[in-house]
Amino acid sequence: MSLLGVIKKAGLGAVEAGQPITVQTGSVTKADPLEVTVDQRFTLTADFLIVPESLMEYKIDVKHAHSYSEGVTGDALKDKLLIRRGLGQGDKLILLRVQGGQQYLILDRVI
Repeated sequence: MSLLGVIKKAGLGAVEAGQPITVQTGSVTKADPLEVTVDQRFTLTADFLIVPESLMEYKIDVKHAHSYSEGVTGDALKDKLLIRRGLGQGDKLILLRVQGGQQYLILDRVI
């Protein structure tokens, strides 16, 4: 390789290092197992995605009973309470491509 080629390669590496991430958009095509299509060009499986806790489904069990003066009890809130929903098919996403393109961080859902 010529000296000019080495300089060009080093310069290209410096430019890429200056931009360690790339912002892209995607869409959830399958929720379980998770698959995301990026910019309508390629599909990523769960192995290549980093999903933050804020986008995971979160439910809590708040089942309890009420007692009344007549000695009667009644159940309240029998179902788990959904605090936040997880990713679902059709959700639009903002993705950050980690340098090298091996993993994508799902930043958030686009509303």
